[in-house]
Amino acid sequence: MCGIAGRISTGVGPVGHDIVELAACMRHRGPDSTGFAIYGAPRESGLVIRAFLDDRGALGSALDALQVVTKEAGSDFAADPTWDHTTQQHVLVRAQVNDVDDLAAWTLAAEKQTGLQILSAGRSLEIIKDVGDAREVDAKHHVSSMTGTHALSHMRLATESLVSPIASHPFWARPFPDVCIVHNGQLTNYYKWRRRLEHDGYHFSSENDSELIAVWNSVQMAGGHTLEESLRASVRELDGVFTYLLGTADSIGMAKDRWAMKPLIGVRADDGIALATEEQALRSLYRQEIAMINYDGPSLTEVWTAAQPCGRVA
Repeated sequence: MCGIAGRISTGVGPVGHDIVELAACMRHRGPDSTGFAIYGAPRESGLVIRAFLDDRGALGSALDALQVVTKEAGSDFAADPTWDHTTQQHVLVRAQVNDVDDLAAWTLAAEKQTGLQILSAGRSLEIIKDVGDAREVDAKHHVSSMTGTHALSHMRLATESLVSPIASHPFWARPFPDVCIVHNGQLTNYYKWRRRLEHDGYHFSSENDSELIAVWNSVQMAGGHTLEESLRASVRELDGVFTYLLGTADSIGMAKDRWAMKPLIGVRADDGIALATEEQALRSLYRQEIAMINYDGPSLTEVWTAAQPCGRVA
């Protein structure tokens, strides 16, 4: 039932606005929580961190502890952290840090604080996710004002876990910077691959199969495979029904399972690429007559880059 969407702009553009519009049109697919991944202009150095803390009252002590952990990793805050100013019990934090020696170790050390979870880390990636529909999340976190090169979104109908930001998509492919996923479907060999990846030293923040797909692809790419090769391999190795969009620092990749049960529609236009589970979402950006592409086929993969958003079939 969940919905996914993606947007690539030709150059740095209003991807925040566009991805909110795409998500808002698919509220009926999942109003419990909504998440966004925004890829801004990449930094030459340092990382932007997005984090979740379950107790707003502990914010001051949590930030102090996070700074200590960051200094122990050979880094420090590059600017004062910021956070949302809602009345919710939980709080979403944004921090800029200088490069750390070991991002995986830093993430584990940071999350030793009770109630803290790192939502994303990278030179350009920022994951913002919260309870509520797209308009409600945008009102709380001002996603529509963010600019960048590409973006993803997910509308979640909670069926198997709590309604919480940390149970929502997108999921960061920890500890790989700038990689994340939105996913519609489910895996049937999830535990097989989770055991293998944990044996190799990878850690997961949830029991969500979407997070595993993101890490699985990142491991393939870290081993020397291209994004296209990894997507094709995922269709062979990951069992289940799925359509997912994988974001990297400069691209969005798509893969559909061998049964092609989960829909995806796209538009290629002068101002970039738009992707969504439903055509009506695309019409929120393109009200004039424009050709729609129905990505309807088994074992289908494709990659679009921010530099060349016309796309290429993998």
